[in-house]
Amino acid sequence: MSTTLTSSAPVPPTLRLAFALSMGAAVSLGITRFAYALLLPPMRDDLGWSYALAGGMNTANAVGYLVGALVTPALMRRFGVSRLLVVGAVLASLFMAGSGFVTAAPALLLQRLLAGIASAWVFVAGGLMAARLGEADASRGGLLLGIYYGGTGFGILASALLVPQVLQAAAGEPHGWAWAWWALAVASGVATVLLAWAGRALPDRPAPVSATSASGAAPGAPVALRRFGWALAGYAFFGIGYIGYMTFVIALLREQGASAGFVTLFYALLGIACIASSRLWAGLLDRYRGGQPQALLNGLLGVATLLPVLSASAPIALVSGLLFGGVFLSVVASTTALVRHNLPSSRWAQGISVFTIVFAFGQIVGPTITGWISDGPGGLARGLVGSAIALWLGAVLASRQHALEPA
Repeated sequence: MSTTLTSSAPVPPTLRLAFALSMGAAVSLGITRFAYALLLPPMRDDLGWSYALAGGMNTANAVGYLVGALVTPALMRRFGVSRLLVVGAVLASLFMAGSGFVTAAPALLLQRLLAGIASAWVFVAGGLMAARLGEADASRGGLLLGIYYGGTGFGILASALLVPQVLQAAAGEPHGWAWAWWALAVASGVATVLLAWAGRALPDRPAPVSATSASGAAPGAPVALRRFGWALAGYAFFGIGYIGYMTFVIALLREQGASAGFVTLFYALLGIACIASSRLWAGLLDRYRGGQPQALLNGLLGVATLLPVLSASAPIALVSGLLFGGVFLSVVASTTALVRHNLPSSRWAQGISVFTIVFAFGQIVGPTITGWISDGPGGLARGLVGSAIALWLGAVLASRQHALEPA
């Protein structure tokens, strides 16, 4: 039995709201985190970083993300979901702009840390609002979740179009990469305007639910989150593996001789594939209540990660980017779908936060380990092999997760 969202004002069509909410994923992941892959090569060359330190920048971002995820439930109770969504997006934009004003590694690490805290607020709050939107339109719940998480692709696409152009224009400037950070901050500010509209249009509390949830449990019935243990373990390995690819794949392509134009094409296609993934995997997320979607998608990501290692050809690299972009955000959506299928709506925020915390732990470990491996024999190629192995381990673990039965 589905429910409807209640508000004193008419609620705009769910698809329009889902696309507006997707700007939360665009800011928190597509721009704040993943655009760094395009900036890593020029910043590393300019500042003389090792790959371990370059990966450490995204580790700092992930540490901030973990801190933000830990405090998000309390902040949502104190300030409301929509307010936290918008404030987080504004702060993430400001901290990104701050990265363009410093060159010392500790200061940049601090900026990445603070941006990670703010982006976690945005991502968790937006995911909860997307889940509530899916409750209002149950027949398209998987699609609406996919649209939200696929919004990361808008951020990736915007980064692909902005960063190379800004880097080229600022080529004669000292630390020309700083201009790219400022351009990304402006793009995030524009996305925040759409988020503010969505926050006003949606009510800030869940609608009343029926007597039972999708799992058959009464709304107040305790469901131990440790019963999601296999999915949580698989999600941790997903965090380790996917972030290695997203941090270092551009650096690998540049090492293999890819031109700036090809890197732009590769990253833009990856972003477009992210956007398209909302439709591609919606049926899978709606159909299965266990860990099957996460297992399948992690397995495909492992293949995509290994492809540019096995061959330096341009077509293989494009296939890798398209496959990776078409899959990786759907793994994130699959965990929200798992929560939505198996917990009462009163516990969605708690469930999403727990998965976000585990995700953050994986992302903390991933970039530094991949960078450390890449500094040794075999270089970036061996580092990405490690990422692929982590993703396949995540697939095996997630495959053991069953749907929860009523207590």
